[in-house]
Amino acid sequence: MTKFADTVGPAVPFVIDDAVGQAPAALHWRDGRLLRDGAPHSVRSGSLHYFRVVPEQWRDRMLRFVDLGLNSIDTYIPWNFHQPRADAAPSFSGWRDVGRFMETAADLGLDVLLRPGPYICAEWSNGGLPAWLTARDIALRSSDPGYQRPVETWFEELIPRLSPYQAVHGGPVVAVQVENEYGSYGDDAEHPGWLAALLRRLGVQELLYTADGPTDVMIDGGSIPGIMMAATLGSKPDEARALLRSRRPDEPFFVAEFWNGWFDHWGQPHHVRDARNAATVARDILADGGSISIYMAHGGTNFGLWSGANIVEGELRPTITSYDSDAPIAEDGRFTDKFFALREVLGVADEPLRSPEVRFLPEGSVPLQRGVGLLDALAELGDPVSPRSSAPPSFEDLGVDGGLVVYEADALLPDRPVDLVFDGVADRALVFLDGAFQATITGSGTVTVTGSGLVSKLTVVVENLGRVNYGPQLGAEKGLLGPVLVERRLVHGWRARPVALDQLDPLHLRAVVDRAGDPTTAASGGGGLSSATFVVDETLDTHLRLPGSTKGFVWVNGALLGRYWNIGPQQTLYVPGPLLRVGTNRIVVLELHEAGSTVEFVDRPELGPTEEYVEEF
Repeated sequence: MTKFADTVGPAVPFVIDDAVGQAPAALHWRDGRLLRDGAPHSVRSGSLHYFRVVPEQWRDRMLRFVDLGLNSIDTYIPWNFHQPRADAAPSFSGWRDVGRFMETAADLGLDVLLRPGPYICAEWSNGGLPAWLTARDIALRSSDPGYQRPVETWFEELIPRLSPYQAVHGGPVVAVQVENEYGSYGDDAEHPGWLAALLRRLGVQELLYTADGPTDVMIDGGSIPGIMMAATLGSKPDEARALLRSRRPDEPFFVAEFWNGWFDHWGQPHHVRDARNAATVARDILADGGSISIYMAHGGTNFGLWSGANIVEGELRPTITSYDSDAPIAEDGRFTDKFFALREVLGVADEPLRSPEVRFLPEGSVPLQRGVGLLDALAELGDPVSPRSSAPPSFEDLGVDGGLVVYEADALLPDRPVDLVFDGVADRALVFLDGAFQATITGSGTVTVTGSGLVSKLTVVVENLGRVNYGPQLGAEKGLLGPVLVERRLVHGWRARPVALDQLDPLHLRAVVDRAGDPTTAASGGGGLSSATFVVDETLDTHLRLPGSTKGFVWVNGALLGRYWNIGPQQTLYVPGPLLRVGTNRIVVLELHEAGSTVEFVDRPELGPTEEYVEEF
């Protein structure tokens, strides 16, 4: 394994006129040309997120980058992935060992472009910001001291860990991005400048750059004097080149994100882009010494509950579990037509491929064993019930990031049809009365129920479908945020049970599932826990399909793969081979509505009906 300096050199003071990449920075520029160690250079990078690929596959995916003809990788660093709780120190071990990720890149001769945010977007929950931070009454991504103080504390932990991997210390890191597309968010010019100064103070000596969409509003709002300006785009690179040169005639042209594909939302088509069209735009970007980073070169998977969401036409649209993004290297590592088209553009079409063939388990199916019903399962999987309160607490009040919260109240209902009015469900609620399912509510709605004239037990299971990752609603709260009324009368006396599905102890989950196998507790229909076992001789990749199931969550050997939902477009879940073990393996399914009877194993993903999509800038 490549060794780097284990001590960080003296911090370099941030001088705005001196930040154009002079020695010892590996990357710098002169007369509109990018140089690496003094020689003409073109960055040919692709995005690869260590948090979307299991660590055992990092090297495999990077080998595929080499086969694609890339000389660099870029990755974001999501703060919430490393520090999901405010009362715990950030983690940098296991899947979060970003140092190991960079060492792997160095071993394969790849440069690294780091994008530490702290805001990253990336269709990642909360844009990478921890929910415990955004729950505070602060102005996000601004000079508000309530925001900058915790950012500084995080960077003081993060940046010294990364600094030894800089090229100046013999490592692979040649550039560090400041913030992320700030020009499409705010106009607090002091804030990105403060972040750049903080990076320099904490020891970053390599090239700093900003990245923004190619409009005058975005470029002017996100750029920092003296810091190299880069663009993010899906098309029209000549127009972007002209715009950037109108602002910075002496700087090289760098597209920090070339959107050669696109992500998907639940209930929408699977977005694809013609391979030749993408290759043509990539060729235009590289013309005249341009540099590129392909977003995504390999997308990976939104494992667990890390998928973000966007607000489109006033509606919350959560991102699917797959982050395949129609990338040249597919979610399961296969080479696509786009891979070979881009290989030609990058000049390596005649080079032999070094990457191993992707292998899959044989296709087949196993039965799902039905277990306890949904409400009983959530009672066993959840945390203790909160104290009674007049208004229902939010996820943030309960210290919960993702998953579910089960709300209960005693409601006095007349013995006639009556309207239960919900105003402010974030994001999706299942309504039960005395244990019987009544309706699903998204956002707001009305449910007509009939009581007995006595107190009935009202149960509302609220699911966080994904935290907004882009725009002014970043950090929006989750839960029962508005009142629940019986006609005009408020329901009071709420109790809440958090069910943080992504934080479940695997042993506890197994114990609940084992009890669920008791036929005396098994549910006869509807939602709840189900499980299955299967035996393998080799730990190869596969894709899971759940025919007949509606919506829920899947674990394999205690690892939460993510959500499934029959509205699509995604109909299968990718299972990396490293999550399996030789011998017996266990699948656990938590279904919210109606469970199917089998789990199928297939050797290809089903990502749904396609729609050609190109972002028009």
